Amino acid sequence: MAIPAKNIVPLIVACSLFMETLDSTIIATALPTIARSLDEDPLRLNLAITCYLLSLSIFIPLSGWMADKFGARTVFRAAIGVFMIGSIACGLSNTLWEFVIARMVQGMGGAMMSPVGRFVMLRSVEKSELMRAMIIVTTPAMLGPVFGPPLGGFIVTYFSWRWIFFINVPMALLGILLVTLFVENLREDDVRPLDLPGFILTGIGLSCLVFGFEIAGRGGLPSSVVATMIVVGALCLAIYVWHARRVAFPVLDLNLLKITTFRIGVTGGTLTRMGIGALPFLLPIMLQLGFGYSPIVSGLVTFASAAGAMSMRVTATRIIRYFGYRRTLIFNSLLTSMTLALNALWRPSTPLLVIFTVLLLGGFFRSLQFSAVNTLGYSDVPPNMMSRATPFASMAQQLAMSLGVGTGALLLHLTLAFHGAVDLGPGDFTPAFLGVGLISLGAVPIFLKLSPQAGSAVIGHTRRAPET
Repeated sequence: MAIPAKNIVPLIVACSLFMETLDSTIIATALPTIARSLDEDPLRLNLAITCYLLSLSIFIPLSGWMADKFGARTVFRAAIGVFMIGSIACGLSNTLWEFVIARMVQGMGGAMMSPVGRFVMLRSVEKSELMRAMIIVTTPAMLGPVFGPPLGGFIVTYFSWRWIFFINVPMALLGILLVTLFVENLREDDVRPLDLPGFILTGIGLSCLVFGFEIAGRGGLPSSVVATMIVVGALCLAIYVWHARRVAFPVLDLNLLKITTFRIGVTGGTLTRMGIGALPFLLPIMLQLGFGYSPIVSGLVTFASAAGAMSMRVTATRIIRYFGYRRTLIFNSLLTSMTLALNALWRPSTPLLVIFTVLLLGGFFRSLQFSAVNTLGYSDVPPNMMSRATPFASMAQQLAMSLGVGTGALLLHLTLAFHGAVDLGPGDFTPAFLGVGLISLGAVPIFLKLSPQAGSAVIGHTRRAPET
């Protein structure tokens, strides 16, 4: 059966997201094995995950300008190529810093790949078709977390961990071919000038904040250095806010925050992603180092979360259209936070079936949350601001994931310091899971501010649930 033309571009974007999410979830499962191979502490190696997400956050603001300047197809294709080069470098790394630098190269490619792909898709569909297109994009992308944990466990158990990066090469080459054949080279005739001072300010600000936050409590640097990094980062971002209000074309357009649905989608989604972003980091380490499971068993258990997310794709649209964005996001935030915090209860004696079931339900609610937040944020953005909205939203998403990993690592280090221990035990993960669960719960007051009619351009005027 031929694929409808209007679905080809969303499917190509979905394939690129599949490669990116597969890579992210494979490395989470393989992290302890990679740490042993590089003779590093597994907690130190979370720097590779943090730097990847940080690289995404720094370079994403440039993606909209580059797409307008050089054309969406050109930038999309180049981004896949850079991601492939970074993957090869990761597989050839022999030290922690070689690995970290290679991951940052991957992040540079991902920084352009995801937002530019979404920009192409959003420019290709009507608002009334946005939910359908987003489902097409995110469903194959959700296969990455489904296959990532068990595949990562299988590769590091029976092959070398380096193959978890080399498998990106054929997927990237196929992606470059499909983009060349089917993606239109969308670009603007009147390109806004590059806000270089703004890019520098956001780059320094985000780098200092995330790195300072990530190493706080780890003891790697003096506390005065950590505090200085955090202060410098916050100061640079504060200066950027002042700068953005005084230039005609800021690298991140803060005027987007005047759109209520976009602002609430970004802020509420950030807290949700901070909580959920820590899960792929904490869970494999708990199962392998805390409980003593093998990488392949850990991967198969972790797979439950993504499998639950996949099962939601069938019903997400119906749920959002029936209950509306406001009710869906409020009640689903509660459920998402609860299933996240429940991971604090697990011990080596806990039956794997119980852990698997809770992760399955958590993935179900998480998928609904992301479907709602992602489409709500773009529901009221005018077409001429879409190339600025996608980098802004993508930057917030990746920064939240980075802060989530940093928060999880920080809570683990503080727990070890409190107990005066060196090695992680099963109970050391309890504060971390409770902490990220509470962070995710902080999204509820934000979603309470939504109007009952929020996002009507996307979900249409359908029968609404009775008032209670």
